[in-house]
Amino acid sequence: MPRPDAVRRIKSYSAADGYVYQYYFFEGNRAQRHGRPGGEFTYVVSANRRTAFPFKIFVMQSVLDAWAKQNGRPLTSSEEYAVAKMRLFRAFDEGSVQAPPEGKQPREVLVDESNLEELLGQLGI
Repeated sequence: MPRPDAVRRIKSYSAADGYVYQYYFFEGNRAQRHGRPGGEFTYVVSANRRTAFPFKIFVMQSVLDAWAKQNGRPLTSSEEYAVAKMRLFRAFDEGSVQAPPEGKQPREVLVDESNLEELLGQLGI
């Protein structure tokens, strides 16, 4: 018997660019980009309520390791998820969340050394 699909909680975000996006978390995986490991968080996004597309946030492991060394503890999995979600919100505000061209890989943005501290600051971490 096939497993039923998970019930997804659709959320809305009013972005600085004037759009109201709908999104839900789809999955999180450990992955690599150009041989560098990290966390890959996939969201399904709609900007028009008719079509939805995947959008990925990649959190670089090297940045998490550097933060852990500097702060004496690693981020928890919940904190890493929260950082990815804050990066998604920033991508909404920047207007960089767009559907990929037909037949192309989903677009993605990074959490790296240029933005991790600011994202954690927004979370009070």
